[in-house]
Amino acid sequence: MKKIITICAFAACLTGCDDLFEPAIENNLGLEYMYENSQYAEGILANAYTRIPCAGYSFNDVATDDAVSNDAENSWRKIASGMWTANNNPADRWTSCRSAIQYINLFLANADKVKWAKDEVVAQMFCDREKAEAYGLRAMYMYYLLEAHAGYTEDGVLMGVPILTEPEAAGSNFNVPRSTFVDCMKALKEDARLALEGLPWEYGDAAEMQRLSAKYAGADQSKVTRVFGANFIGRMSGKVVEAFVAKADLLAASPAYSDQSGIDWKTAAASAAKVLNHIGGVDGMDPTGWTWYCNADDIENLSPTESPAEILWRGERAKSLSLEEDNFPPTLYGNGRINPTQNLVDAFPMLNGYPVSHQSGEYDENLPYANRDPRLEAYILYNGGKAGNTNKEIFTAADGTTNDALNKVVGRSTRTGYYLRKLLRQDISLDPNAKADQYHYTPRIRYTEIFLAYAEAANQAYGPQNKGGNSYSAYDVMKKLRHRAGIGLDNGDAYLESIKNDQAKMAELIRNERRIELCFEGFRFWDLRRWKSNLTEAAKGMNISGTRYTPMEVDKRSFSEYMYYGPIPYSEVLKYDELKQNQGW
Repeated sequence: MKKIITICAFAACLTGCDDLFEPAIENNLGLEYMYENSQYAEGILANAYTRIPCAGYSFNDVATDDAVSNDAENSWRKIASGMWTANNNPADRWTSCRSAIQYINLFLANADKVKWAKDEVVAQMFCDREKAEAYGLRAMYMYYLLEAHAGYTEDGVLMGVPILTEPEAAGSNFNVPRSTFVDCMKALKEDARLALEGLPWEYGDAAEMQRLSAKYAGADQSKVTRVFGANFIGRMSGKVVEAFVAKADLLAASPAYSDQSGIDWKTAAASAAKVLNHIGGVDGMDPTGWTWYCNADDIENLSPTESPAEILWRGERAKSLSLEEDNFPPTLYGNGRINPTQNLVDAFPMLNGYPVSHQSGEYDENLPYANRDPRLEAYILYNGGKAGNTNKEIFTAADGTTNDALNKVVGRSTRTGYYLRKLLRQDISLDPNAKADQYHYTPRIRYTEIFLAYAEAANQAYGPQNKGGNSYSAYDVMKKLRHRAGIGLDNGDAYLESIKNDQAKMAELIRNERRIELCFEGFRFWDLRRWKSNLTEAAKGMNISGTRYTPMEVDKRSFSEYMYYGPIPYSEVLKYDELKQNQGW
């Protein structure tokens, strides 16, 4: 693909996360300029960083049974209603990810020619580290391309995407066929291997600094710190690379891909364990990790080179109001955009750990929010719940008198009887007379995601309680995860204990915990597809009038079976006859 290179000014001494990069500036300098100017070279790599898909929230939950939107123009709402096509695809990653890979390949083709520093040892360290970052980024983008575009072609072969390892120019052959899923996974893992050769597990880690000093013939610590010090935290590191390998292996081992992926559950469990063993397994689980987004003290005191214990990789910390403006209810001056469903509310168990559908006698349909999993109140704003910096009581009932009431104002009020609470800072004020923003950051990867990946894979590979050579099992992860949320504290989590020898029921519980813990963070849309689960379950809400609670259907879901796999963009298939489309598209 023919590209115009946009260069980011890239500071020589960098600090964490997205604030690594200065705003992009257009530049007409040729590639040769980078050989004597390392900042220009880093600007090429910076272009790859700016396209990271997990840098923000997609709210693709709106295309699932977890949420609807009150915005009629929401693209996820549209595709859930049957408007998903190969040229109308909000899940598309083809253009952005392949563009990032083009910058990566440009960088790798020229990095060895760059004068990184006057000191030869420092120059070699910089060159090795920067190239390793590029390989790690390319592995990451391959994962995202496979998640969005891998699928079975009409001849029944599981295909991935074209594997590109050289920069494309005007004279390049752009009519390149897709590689098999297996070959794409091999390419991903080879890039990961090359990345891990040159990256520390984490920048500034004392043990890693010693290892790197030895690797570079005893380079003194000041030189090692200059290249691998904590001021580079936020860039691609060894733990981030291993996390993406774990994510890719989980995808490949899942039912939608496992027949032809070459990856099994044991491999996926081992990949997740590699990451978790570095924090001590289940003992390293952050006890406040389920409220990371509103742990005010952690967020306020976060330096550019730090992350909370829950966060494996994060984005920039910055003050904003946008999430709250979009999602606070109308009486708090918000637009109530994302409305959780009754389907999701029903997924939260009772406080004693039993599902609401279980014959434990705890669930009261006349008091449906009483004695529930504490995460329900934390993540979803229901009728009578409190929100905002004034702790205001919000009424979503159909007979409510404010604009928060069910379907009161088109485009602002809830359509399900629920508003989003997760991700939002309740200490923010949107009052026009007293606006007050607060710090936020985006977790690109949470350790909870990796714990859940391990639990899913280990249960399938070994059963609920077999540790598979590690010091913890799927059961151990579930026990710890639910305990930290306050589940089953009075009864020893009797439900979990009752299913700890049942692989199928444990698998169901793990999927449900994943649904709860990762809700609204961009997982449900992809999880349903890799599991080959029901895509057409109608989105439901709760109509409350007086003391009557009546479940209702809000939106139908219209997906065909071939939509377990996303399409190759229609425009690309039209241009290049070697690109074979996935079945059905």
